[in-house]
Amino acid sequence: MSSKKQFLFIRNVILFTFTAFGGAQAHLALLLKYFVKDARCITEEELLELNALAQVLPGPASTQTLVGIAYKVGGLKLSLITFLIWIFPSAAIMTFAAISFAKIDHKEKFVQILEYIQPIALGIVAFGAYNLSRRVLVSQLSIFLAISAVIATLVLRNAYVFPMAILIGGMISSALDAPKEESEIRVKLFSNINRKKLVYFVGVLLFLALLGAVINRTSPFSLPIRLFENFYRNGIFIFGGGQVLVPLMFTEFVQMKHYLHSSGFLSGFALQQALPGPTFSFTSYVGALSMRNFGYGVTGQILGGIVAVLGINLPGLILVLFIVPFWEDLKKITRIKYSLSGINAVSVGFIIAAFILLVKPIGLDYIAIAVLITTFLILNFTKISPPFIVLGGILLGYFL
Repeated sequence: MSSKKQFLFIRNVILFTFTAFGGAQAHLALLLKYFVKDARCITEEELLELNALAQVLPGPASTQTLVGIAYKVGGLKLSLITFLIWIFPSAAIMTFAAISFAKIDHKEKFVQILEYIQPIALGIVAFGAYNLSRRVLVSQLSIFLAISAVIATLVLRNAYVFPMAILIGGMISSALDAPKEESEIRVKLFSNINRKKLVYFVGVLLFLALLGAVINRTSPFSLPIRLFENFYRNGIFIFGGGQVLVPLMFTEFVQMKHYLHSSGFLSGFALQQALPGPTFSFTSYVGALSMRNFGYGVTGQILGGIVAVLGINLPGLILVLFIVPFWEDLKKITRIKYSLSGINAVSVGFIIAAFILLVKPIGLDYIAIAVLITTFLILNFTKISPPFIVLGGILLGYFL
């Protein structure tokens, strides 16, 4: 990729990082805006495939999808640069918040200023759902799978709905649409896998998991090492993104290990909700505040923030960087190729369900509803970039 295209891609990553409010589904809509419609780095189908892959894997789905796009565009180096750009701002702010914890509770004006960020994020979700629905829901089966995903999400309210629904949707469309599988493609695929790379990726995952098991059963290790083990272990088992991460963090670090108090935890979580970027950066706050409560100075608290955010992200990052390089070959297997329409339909269903769940708290707030509709119309009918819409929402909150 030319240096100019690489610069433009990184510019869009920076814009995405500072406007990515609203959680994973709003992030998907922004990825569609920045990297499909604006920069044309990948197609809508490729974006949905990467997002579905990230939903099946443990770890932060938005981060994995963004890193997967970067890998397809510019390889390993660009994907690592993208990862660091994406996680650094919010992780740095949350670490600083933990260091300055005493001032967090005096944030009423800050919350008021950001009051209209949520309806803007919902307008972005609506924009993504509308555009992807037109492209993906083109058959009775795809519509059925999308509606089923919406119902399952609203009724079950469980993180494991996401990977299970993705797998079931793929299996149904594969079973109904695919002809007899071409076994020679499967053989070709596995012959193309770099065995050294496979050993490397699996070895890193297993080594860190083994190290974590040892640390978890012994006490002489310092708090930063124990924190890294705690977050890495959670990174292996978390499906469903931030909505699952937060209750798990609360249970382990507040209720079980007493690394921090509930008031500190909840104040940090409220602040995280007002920031753009990955929800998983909340772990940097938990890590830094844990170090602070055990008497570590500013340097130790910064170290706690770093080991926490790296620990929670590493498993998902390792997995997606291993799978994406041979994803194109994997799609050539007939059963997998025909499963993608079902996977994409379920993904669209998740976005619609997220919109329904997130719009309920707005109620009859007419200003918020007007902001939501205006955001959708601006994105759909103009070329105005989301950063300007977010800035407008901040100004609205300040003056109203």
